Amino acid sequence: MSRWLVSAAHRSSGKTTVSIGLCAALRARGLSVQPFKKGPDYIDPMWLGLAAGRACRNLDPHLSGWDEIAASFARHADRADATLVEGNLGLHDGTATDGSDSNAMLAQRLGLPAVLVLDARGTARGLAPLVLGYQAFEPRVRIAGVVLNRVGGSRHESRVRAALERYTDVPVLGALGSDPRLAIAERHLGLVPSNEQGEAAHVIDAIARAIAESLDLDALLRVVGPAARAGSAVPARQPAAPAGARTTAAGSAVGPAPADAPVRIGIARDEAFGFYYAGDLEALEAAGAQLVPFDTLRDPTLPEVDGVFVGGGFPEALAPRLSANGTLRAALRERIEAGLPVYAECGGLMYLARSISWRGERHEMVGALPADVVMRERAVGRGYVALEETGDFPWPGDPPAPLRGHEFHHSTLENAAPGLRYAYRVLRGHGIDGARDGIVHRNVLASYTHLRSVGGNRWPARFVEFVRDAGRRRRDAVAAASARAGAATHPATSTVRAAPTR
Repeated sequence: MSRWLVSAAHRSSGKTTVSIGLCAALRARGLSVQPFKKGPDYIDPMWLGLAAGRACRNLDPHLSGWDEIAASFARHADRADATLVEGNLGLHDGTATDGSDSNAMLAQRLGLPAVLVLDARGTARGLAPLVLGYQAFEPRVRIAGVVLNRVGGSRHESRVRAALERYTDVPVLGALGSDPRLAIAERHLGLVPSNEQGEAAHVIDAIARAIAESLDLDALLRVVGPAARAGSAVPARQPAAPAGARTTAAGSAVGPAPADAPVRIGIARDEAFGFYYAGDLEALEAAGAQLVPFDTLRDPTLPEVDGVFVGGGFPEALAPRLSANGTLRAALRERIEAGLPVYAECGGLMYLARSISWRGERHEMVGALPADVVMRERAVGRGYVALEETGDFPWPGDPPAPLRGHEFHHSTLENAAPGLRYAYRVLRGHGIDGARDGIVHRNVLASYTHLRSVGGNRWPARFVEFVRDAGRRRRDAVAAASARAGAATHPATSTVRAAPTR
């Protein structure tokens, strides 16, 4: 099995394009490929998963511990012929100044060699001291090879190769020129997600062909394979789960197996909403949920479900189409007013609001939350958040303290009704207003924060239990109303016994 980290000296070097192409090219060779992505990102994993033909998994040392990361990595990597981990930012970058959550630390912890994607624009011999510096800065991370990106032609490529061969012992595994056909469209929050791009499969095919033609895949597998096998991580012993508990695919306990029948939870899956972690969906199912996908753009009404999960996405980019589906918006609003449990994150929060305004246009949304969404030019909330639950938090169970997640949004809420209840106090981050996040309305929890089922955060199990409890309450109320109606229709009659005659 071959396992390696794809990283770079800095962001926007082309590592995502190279990673997508490697997943697809190796898959085309008949290899099973397991992709991972460092950090909380949703969009790169969507592309990597589509290219590899299997769900990409996130590895995030800020939201989970190293033991949990090692266990998840081993569990999924052991099922594949090749395992690729795409880093975020540069090799030595992370949120911690000491590098304790950097890509290099991830490589050390998992025993991964690194393949560096180097942006060769405007340089040639200068890449040699860069590689030497990276080798010297952290010698415990083996740089197995480099991929040159955006070379200016064969002459430029030859000069760079000659410099690296003369001054370093790091092999050049291939070179890519600047090719607009390999570009993935970007906008205000990064790459356009693969679920929005109808030609995503064709884009991936083009990238895979370019990678197969420009990189020596046999050399890649050769230089990363033996070292990866020797350094494969052995997961540390995990704390024992509570009696009767099961674990998710991510390795976190989800509580006792549900004794009741599965609850049906509708999940918005379409071009507008696609930000879901594979491990979270598995944790929902492990807790007793049957996930029922629905399409916010095309379905005329909501399926028969006990609860709804609307994840993140880009509803502002598809606001006209979301608004045009008035029958579904009305059905969802009516069900929410009747007590339907709903969990919504970021884009889902925006969809449940009264409207979305962007670029001079205003579009009606579901209208279940008494507030309007206004898009801004700059990011309003971006990065990791720390939260503390308030007394208005609706779900059963206890959270970790503090509760960690992440946010990335360009919108604010305006014209919010006074007296709104909030589920969270924001300890770090922005949330809705810098101090609060998580609007609680009837049985809805809607926040800008994205949660993940790691690090002791059992939100999927808590939400499923909340949905289950709401169903019990609804059935009890119906039974009580039926009993009252029956009593009114058939009042009890008194029987008067006649006195005996003499």
